[in-house]
Amino acid sequence: MLRNFDNRLNADVIRVLRAMGHGDDLVIADTNFPSDSVARHTVTGKLLRMDNLTAAEAASAILSVFPLDSFVEHPAERMEIMGKPNEIPPVQAEVQQAIDRAEGKSWPMGSIERFAFYERARKAYAVIVTGETRFYGCFVFKKGVIPPKA
Repeated sequence: MLRNFDNRLNADVIRVLRAMGHGDDLVIADTNFPSDSVARHTVTGKLLRMDNLTAAEAASAILSVFPLDSFVEHPAERMEIMGKPNEIPPVQAEVQQAIDRAEGKSWPMGSIERFAFYERARKAYAVIVTGETRFYGCFVFKKGVIPPKA
């Protein structure tokens, strides 16, 4: 057990989050996403798991240690609903709230068309599948930097 550490983060996830560099993409996927087959194409080549957590719970745990990239307009992006690209389902609204809490400000997500999301996910550093059962609970987070302490 570690002090001041979110115990929802398992050792495999922490290792990958620590290894990622500035600009690398992390995919957080729901249970319906083809996570295993997509993960085989990523830098890690291995699927990571945060089962038993909703997408928002996983995002909250990840964002407790993972800086988002402040050099891009949308360091967090969501999969668009087919035929309704501007609709925000509850699962996506909950992840948006987790982002805003972690960042201490409103930082709206961008969106990616469903099939473009699959292609982007294959080029990511890693894929984490959650226990999220609601549709469109899929996200990409771009890793940022932590500035040096003055």
